[in-house]
Amino acid sequence: MDAWDDAFGASPDRDPDFGPDDRSGQPPLTMEERAGVLDDLAELEVFRTLLEPTGVKGIVVDCPDCDEEHHVDWALMQANLRQLLDEGQTGRHEPPFDPDPDDYVSWDYASGYADGVAALAEREEPSGRHGSTGRHARDD
Repeated sequence: MDAWDDAFGASPDRDPDFGPDDRSGQPPLTMEERAGVLDDLAELEVFRTLLEPTGVKGIVVDCPDCDEEHHVDWALMQANLRQLLDEGQTGRHEPPFDPDPDDYVSWDYASGYADGVAALAEREEPSGRHGSTGRHARDD
């Protein structure tokens, strides 16, 4: 199970705009699924820390059920993931009214952005060697 599929209703018994219709009978997440959601929560916090100051309001997710993009702000995405951990599924949420698509980025974009920031910081970090330029041997 992918946290994004579950969070945005990628099953026939769910309304794609608002999440699951029925909360009963949902099996708990497996340890592997829980670990994946915890990883997503940690990544989301990094993304928010890096991108929110630039004006990005949240994540855009392509919904396979309705073939539309769902614009989810940082706090709602975090709440969805936490609820997924606690209950094994997410609840109904009102989508934003007339969101500006330029204010949201995909998970892949946010991940690439974070990787770029980390790579730049690694290059700029002094290695502690005398006269070093901070480059790693693998860069030569």
